Amino acid sequence: MSERKILTFAFMDPPFESEQTVTFFRLLDSALNNGVHVRVFAYEGAAALSFARQEQHGNNVHGRNLEEEAHPLTKDWVAALQTKALNLGLSFGWVNCGLCVDERGVNETIEGCDRGGPADFWDYAINSFNTLTIGTK
Repeated sequence: MSERKILTFAFMDPPFESEQTVTFFRLLDSALNNGVHVRVFAYEGAAALSFARQEQHGNNVHGRNLEEEAHPLTKDWVAALQTKALNLGLSFGWVNCGLCVDERGVNETIEGCDRGGPADFWDYAINSFNTLTIGTK
């Protein structure tokens, strides 16, 4: 890892439930744009953000089929951020809380996302120049 700074995020909101999720991904993207290594500890509902079995869907209420709806999936956002970090020569770590994953049945994650626990968050935080915790409402 280079001598660049590391920024750690703890996030707790589940996918598709809050506008905070989009803001969270924008913060991650901005950190990468500024040359910062990123670490994410996904806790509580956020453990589902990287769930591999998310599927797009249409929206019958608005009369749109699957392609027209173009419903974004958080697993794809995570993958895009991983790729961006790689292309920029930055690291992008993602750890899902194992207990949170088990409680929600979202054990299947996309590649590059690990399973861990609070000790991983502690390790991330003490090895970062700053830590931002974004809790639920």
